[in-house]
Amino acid sequence: MTPLKPLLAVPNVSEGRNQATIDQVAQAFAAGAMSRLLDVHCDPDHHRAVFTLAGAQGQLSRALVAGTRMAIERIDVGEGRDPADIGAHPHVGAVDVIPLVYLDTTQRGAACAEALVVAHEVGEGLGVPVFLYGELAQGRTRAELRRGGARGLTERLARGEVRPDFGPPRLHPTAGATLVAAREPLVAFNLELAPPATLQDAKRIAGVIREDGSRGLPGVRAIGVALRARTHTRDTPLGHMVPQVSTNVERPLEVPLKAVADAVSAHAEIARVELVGLTPRAALEGLSGDLFFVGGDPMAQTIENALGF
Repeated sequence: MTPLKPLLAVPNVSEGRNQATIDQVAQAFAAGAMSRLLDVHCDPDHHRAVFTLAGAQGQLSRALVAGTRMAIERIDVGEGRDPADIGAHPHVGAVDVIPLVYLDTTQRGAACAEALVVAHEVGEGLGVPVFLYGELAQGRTRAELRRGGARGLTERLARGEVRPDFGPPRLHPTAGATLVAAREPLVAFNLELAPPATLQDAKRIAGVIREDGSRGLPGVRAIGVALRARTHTRDTPLGHMVPQVSTNVERPLEVPLKAVADAVSAHAEIARVELVGLTPRAALEGLSGDLFFVGGDPMAQTIENALGF
């Protein structure tokens, strides 16, 4: 008998450097056997931690609220934050996004219902304004809500251009806002460019391959960023700034990671690639064995492997 598939959730928090905080948030997400913590991915350059949880409807929302409460207590993204402590990844909140993920279309209703429960509890119970995105908000995107960061969102709130779907009408002074959705799996896939590529090359390539680019791939969001090398090589000394094309592949079964890697390598040599969190196994099909994956075997980072399917 095929095991029942649980719902997944992939909360992203704006902390990738303080391991004690990340551990406390992870423990809160996993407390009380309400969910299984499948994966934690931390990135000090993006200053972000991505948690992958699995659980049943009704229980998963309680775990998400518990972890969110801990993150709000521990993480300050208010206006007084040191600019050097912001990180490369765009965000509007301490708990920036909470997507509820369904692995089968029959779970779509359950994921939407669970997302709305989380949104209500975070907004009304924890006092952080919640904005829905994706199919819960007529297709509104994260990028629209994140445009200009927390300050840009504050200004649009003041002008009456947007308003929270749950919670107070203004950003929380230290926790900002949280974005909530229900969706199918996406893949966060980062591609580091080899020398002599520059940050400008990464930004140009991202602009070409993202969905609205001149050679855009459907459902691909991409930005170009510069990160510090974490290992020493002949071409990139430790601490040297290296360019990266950071992507979210929102339809990984339609646009597998091979298509993204091929699109990037048409413009620059790829030094190494990285999966953030877990990916559907099918999204890895056809990838070149020559690609160097940070973290080792990418098959170990599949949703199916983590769930034991």
